[in-house]
Amino acid sequence: MHALRSPQLIVTAALVLGAVACGKGSKSPPAAPPAAARTMPTGPAEYTVIIKSTWTKTTHPFEYPSGAHFSGMIGASHNAKYSIFAVGRRPTPGLERLSEEGKHSPLDTEIRAAIDQGNALMLFESGGLKNWKDSMMSTVRVDPAHPLVSVVNMIAPSPDWFTGASSVNLAENGGWITRRTVTLYAYDSGGDDGKTYKAPDRDTNPKKPTTRAATRHFVIHGRVKPVATLTFVRKSS
Repeated sequence: MHALRSPQLIVTAALVLGAVACGKGSKSPPAAPPAAARTMPTGPAEYTVIIKSTWTKTTHPFEYPSGAHFSGMIGASHNAKYSIFAVGRRPTPGLERLSEEGKHSPLDTEIRAAIDQGNALMLFESGGLKNWKDSMMSTVRVDPAHPLVSVVNMIAPSPDWFTGASSVNLAENGGWITRRTVTLYAYDSGGDDGKTYKAPDRDTNPKKPTTRAATRHFVIHGRVKPVATLTFVRKSS
């Protein structure tokens, strides 16, 4: 028969086991770093940025305009505290002018202000695109503190329609992705009330929130048709 243990011994043993389980009286393993620290790359990377149009008279037949083209792209690499545009947010003066006139100013000034504040790393841009057989190209640099990229260009002619991508993350599983392609849709910046490609200027005041363009120009048989693709290709170091 087993000897009966006294209640005092049982309580003492339980306290010792509890202390060991809590790490008291022994060396605790070092705390794991935050998930973000474990998964971010350790150095910078550089990417070729390529925008290719899929906006044609065949894909978007309703009132497809003569002289259809894209303004030059303008974008930035940045952190989560900055973005060029967001659905549901009113446009900045820079985004409004880009979407209405294709001009990079004052959006370039807004991006440089974000760089000065430490929220953006660099600005990149390109010339416009008229021949759909070609592509717009530029170069962007990212680093662990600024792994996101946003880019926009005007859909022209139009009242205030643009295409682009907001906060594309190029970091993945502790490294930089080799290649990523993003489908781009049309957006209405909220700066003009025009409803057709060549509508006269009808300035909106106060400005409306930016939305995904939902007119017949971009919604075909109930489906939103994309207008471009955006591809990031990592350059070899």
